[in-house]
Amino acid sequence: MSISEPLSPPPGFEQLTKTQQIDYVQRLWDLIVTTPDELPVPEWHLEIIEERSASQSAASFSVWGEVKQRLLNKYREP
Repeated sequence: MSISEPLSPPPGFEQLTKTQQIDYVQRLWDLIVTTPDELPVPEWHLEIIEERSASQSAASFSVWGEVKQRLLNKYREP
């Protein structure tokens, strides 16, 4: 089956509530991802990751200890 082919829902799917349909699809996805190493990663995903990684500088990150201290100082009672 190619992506361009229409997909028919399994028998009884359309009679489920939307919540049940979402639960069904989530369970189906959980079956697919039991072997994450086999999941294909589209090339454009990798390109976006590379672009975003390249655009970040080390100066834009903080170590956890600094962030924690800033939060403690911000929310400490006067």
